[in-house]
Parts: sequence; C-alpha cells; structure tokens
Amino acid sequence: MNDSILETSNLVKEFKGFVAVNDVTLSIKRHSIHALIGPNGAGKTTFFNLLTKFLIPTAGSIRYNGIDITHEKPAQTARRGLVRSFQISAIFPHMTALENVRVALQRKLPTSFHFWSSGQSLNRLNDRAMQLLAEVGLTEFASTQAVELAYGRKRALELATTLALEPELMLLDEPTQGMGHEDVAQVAQLIKKVSAGRTILMVEHNMSVVSSIADTITVLQRGAVIAEGPYATVSKNPLVIEAYMGSASTELQGAH
Repeated sequence: MNDSILETSNLVKEFKGFVAVNDVTLSIKRHSIHALIGPNGAGKTTFFNLLTKFLIPTAGSIRYNGIDITHEKPAQTARRGLVRSFQISAIFPHMTALENVRVALQRKLPTSFHFWSSGQSLNRLNDRAMQLLAEVGLTEFASTQAVELAYGRKRALELATTLALEPELMLLDEPTQGMGHEDVAQVAQLIKKVSAGRTILMVEHNMSVVSSIADTITVLQRGAVIAEGPYATVSKNPLVIEAYMGSASTELQGAH
C-alpha cells in the first residue's frame, strides 16, 4: 500500500487574481502527525478548505488513498474517512458529553438524524460513546452538560465527536487556539494519544505543540511551500525564520 494517505499535486486557488494557494505539492504519510504552519495570511485555512471540498481548486489535484477526490462533494470526502474538526465548535452546549458523542455516533447509522426516534433507541450506542469519552479522558464528565465544561475539556469533547465518525485522516484546525498553557499541554498529549492508528494533519500556531508532537512540518508563506521536514530542520531554515520575523522567529527557535 502507498505510504502516503493524501497527496496534492500543483494545487492552486485564486480569488479574483489573488493567489491564496500557490502550486502546493504535498504528501501526507500514513499514521503520522503532519503540521501545517506559517504566518497569518499564508494560505493554511484556504488549503484546508480545498482538502475538505469547501472550495474547488483553480488548478491541480487531490488524491486520497490513491483516488482522485479533487471534484468530490464535501460529504463524499467525509464518508471516505477524511474528517475535519475544531474549525467551529461541533458540540451541542445543552446536551451532556455522553449525548453529544451519541449524536455523533448516530451519524454513522442508516437512521442518521431521525431525531423523532425514541431516545431509548440510542442507548445501544452508550457503550461505544463511553469508550470514546474514556479515550479523551472525559469519563467522569459523561453526565455534564457541554456548556459547563472547561475550555480544554470542550476541545476534548469535540475530539471525541470527531472520533465517533471513525476518521482515517483527521484535519485539526488550530486545536489549541485560545487555550491557557495547561490546557495546551493536555490537548497536545491528547492529540498524540488519539493519533495511534490514524493520520493527523493539523494547522497550529503554537510552536511548542508543533515541536513536541509533529513528525513532519510544512511551512507555507504567501500560499507557497517554503520548507518541509522535521522541526529541528525547519526551525533553522533561513526562509522560515525570515517569514516569521522578530518575536515569532524567537518563538520558533525557542520551542521545545
């Protein structure tokens, strides 16, 4: 089997003459954590939107497990196991943690979104939902409403609802954004834990997270790839240091 789960070839996205993604060729290795970094406006979110089919590329192609998915609809791509999380809060605030995961599990059933069905009919999903809550360290919060969870635990719950969709490749969009130091460390370790047997592609600003868990890092600037490799190599690249400049380049060098 091909070692790459996802490949883009000469991917371009233009908006009325502005090139947001510029000839990006990328290969994501199976069962790895791959981080996409770059200064604001580098094209990271646009690139994610191309992968999840919320945008259609101007040129180039996307292959997933060897299949060309460039012109698929978002739902088709998601059904293949390419699932995006964290771009918005994907949880229902006034449902418990258990209920949130159960709803996500229901999406995999043929009766998806039959909300008029009796709640009792979903009880058979409880065991699997509890397994997923255990995987993200939320067992004791199963009966807690999502709105009452601390910010880091809300993110853990979002991760559990994403895992419920049985992703083969998880796209995490700024998973530690807005978090305090303690939550950042917990979520980074959680991502590392749930990566077992899966592939993760993440956009992340926090260099301490990237340096501690990413196997490969791709750096974008003005929509183009300027460097790629392990953190030790990328952080010393003159183009990368120049792209980040000032205090950000200090952060780039100083993360451990």
